[in-house]
Amino acid sequence: MEAVYSNLLNLQWQQVVMWVIGGLLIYLAIKKDMEPTLLLPMGFGAILVNLPMSGAVTQVIDGVEEIGVISLLFDSGIANELFPLLLFIGIGAMIDFGPLLSNPKLMLFGAAAQFGIFFTLCMAALFGFDIKDAASIAIIGAADGPTSIFVANFLQSNYIGAIIVAAYSYMALVPIVQPPVIKLLTTKKERLIRMPYEQRNVSKTTRILFPIIVTIIAGVVAPRSVALVGFLMFGNLIRECGVLGSLSETAQKVLANLITLFLGITVAARMQADAFLNPQTLLILGLGLVAFIVDTAGGVIFGKVINIFSKKKINPMIGAAGISAFPMSSRVVHKLGLAEDPHNFLLMHAAGANVSGQIASVIAGGLLLNFLG
Repeated sequence: MEAVYSNLLNLQWQQVVMWVIGGLLIYLAIKKDMEPTLLLPMGFGAILVNLPMSGAVTQVIDGVEEIGVISLLFDSGIANELFPLLLFIGIGAMIDFGPLLSNPKLMLFGAAAQFGIFFTLCMAALFGFDIKDAASIAIIGAADGPTSIFVANFLQSNYIGAIIVAAYSYMALVPIVQPPVIKLLTTKKERLIRMPYEQRNVSKTTRILFPIIVTIIAGVVAPRSVALVGFLMFGNLIRECGVLGSLSETAQKVLANLITLFLGITVAARMQADAFLNPQTLLILGLGLVAFIVDTAGGVIFGKVINIFSKKKINPMIGAAGISAFPMSSRVVHKLGLAEDPHNFLLMHAAGANVSGQIASVIAGGLLLNFLG
């Protein structure tokens, strides 16, 4: 009973708040089906590490350091960027670059939709964040959780917990955040533009060469992005080579799900109340939202600019799919197109922009590491 009483005395209100935040994440995962494979373990982990004298995290008791399992997982899986990179293999194995290879100009939308990253970098710096913290916050706009983890950890950001929560939360909120921004920036006439999809045969050789060539180009342009781009493209090469079908399926399902599970609960090591509950966390969440909105706007506006000079009009909504949130963003654009015109099928065009955003986001992350690492 004395131990229980002692623990209650050590309990702080900030820890109780973190229990509530953890409970909210679990609720969103179960009730709203928002990224459940990540938010549920993250929410439970937030509760786990904020119990008084929690044995799940490393702490010093009576002058003796006791290693906590979550701290151990963090040091061995996130501190050395292992978990995010392994997850990229699974993501790469899931992605079909066919729509992009059929219409390579969609790659431009992926590039345009990264504008919010660099805009938010400037904003965060103006708010007084250290340049490396500012860059780590800005990458939230990529809507790419593994890239956010990789960049924030590589740059040793002081706010990695808040950054990761924001990155994955906004990924889950794509269907809520993007439609109002898209509608605000487009007219009904623009949303009604039809883009018939012309299926082009993409040879197996092209599919195999694409991940290899992209890795080489990314390595020349942004050497620090090689780990990110390389593991993503390696996963895709496993998918497309045609001789590793069982490994491709394992990477897509078993590997991706297992790493996501460990990633979620391990991130909680940086969600302890004393480091998480501060004004900067709220500011990071706000700046992350700004980055996400500006990225979406950048892609849409780029589509509108192209239409000024192009005879063959493009539905500017597909520009919003240039973020890295695959495949949620392309589905959002497709549904918006159908809402305006039940016969307007934009899915394949949006998917092409979406997978280009996946590549562009990791290259953008690599560029930040090149400049600041």
